[in-house]
Amino acid sequence: MSWRSGAEVVEGDELPPLQVRLTRADLVRYAGASGDFNPIHWSDRAARDAGLPDVIAHGMLTMALATRLVTTWAGDPGAVVDCTARFTRPVVVPDNADGALLELSGKVTKRRDDNSVVVAITARAAGQMVLGQATATVWVK
Repeated sequence: MSWRSGAEVVEGDELPPLQVRLTRADLVRYAGASGDFNPIHWSDRAARDAGLPDVIAHGMLTMALATRLVTTWAGDPGAVVDCTARFTRPVVVPDNADGALLELSGKVTKRRDDNSVVVAITARAAGQMVLGQATATVWVK
């Protein structure tokens, strides 16, 4: 299913990095698509009342973008058979034209005998890790 030949993929391979800018408009669109209208994702007041520094991106949006890094590399979204992460810090999205920059990278950390590989994902915003123990398992031909 993957565009990559399994023989091509080795432990230590790095995925092409992905940078995504998230704005408040992106959060509104994601809320509409996901049905998650929690006001911490659009209201400065609600975010502050919850003890947050500002409006934050949806955790599942962050995870989806991390998975996009892997599916783009794999060449087929169906090649990703598992993904997991811990949310360690929120992605704070300021109310300006630039929003927040999410920086994603990945590295193949393990080849398995079943023609799958494990990719460790790094996700940073404002220079800080926002996902911990983030991995994806990808089937390769």
